[in-house]
Amino acid sequence: MNILTFPTDAELNEAGAGIITGLVQTKPNAVLGLATGSTPIGIYREIIRTFRKGMVSYKQVTTFNLDEYVGLEPSHPQSYANYMREHLFDHIDASPDRLHIPNGAAADPAAECARYDALLDGCGQIDLQLLGLGHNGHIGFNEPDHSLVRGTHVVALREQTREANARFFDSIDGVPTHAITMGVGTILKAKTILLVVKGADKAEIVHRALTGEITTEIPASLLQTHPHLVVLLDAEAGRLFR
Repeated sequence: MNILTFPTDAELNEAGAGIITGLVQTKPNAVLGLATGSTPIGIYREIIRTFRKGMVSYKQVTTFNLDEYVGLEPSHPQSYANYMREHLFDHIDASPDRLHIPNGAAADPAAECARYDALLDGCGQIDLQLLGLGHNGHIGFNEPDHSLVRGTHVVALREQTREANARFFDSIDGVPTHAITMGVGTILKAKTILLVVKGADKAEIVHRALTGEITTEIPASLLQTHPHLVVLLDAEAGRLFR
């Protein structure tokens, strides 16, 4: 485990983007696992900046997003499909047929999970999985539980998670109650995991997840078992590691 703390958001974003672009420069056909939410936006912005400088191409890259809300069409303003177009995909030269996101509007969510797992199996292994961290220790939408599901599955979102995401909707009533998420087993299969955590409100949970007991009640604690985990923290999130 390699934990790095940065004094400014800009330095953290530049470091995170540098890890991703460096991988793509050395392996143009890399498989990337991508995340959404507010945390990676600055990293995506840096990726776009280096792309516009002609430093890297994403034409051969394949991507898999961690999750998507159940019930939202890909065109919905708060869908993660729309998020990825807005914050990354529309600004780089990635091939649309290589960009994979669970279909939250699928008529049969269970069948969609099986389809997504088949795509993941076909890619071999994710080279780098980008992760954020939920306030309750969830990764992807793998919520705390007595046990965790290995593959892609439908999950009922905890009220705390819905409340945290309500700022992106008109009200909490608009936040979906379920999501499709990549399983923890799939996440842990990635060659490298890049965990990015920002903000004072995440300081306690990231410290518990990375230094405390490994338990499914804090899904992110399972990251301690990964052989190549890189953690990027801003000064506030990393204050308990000093």
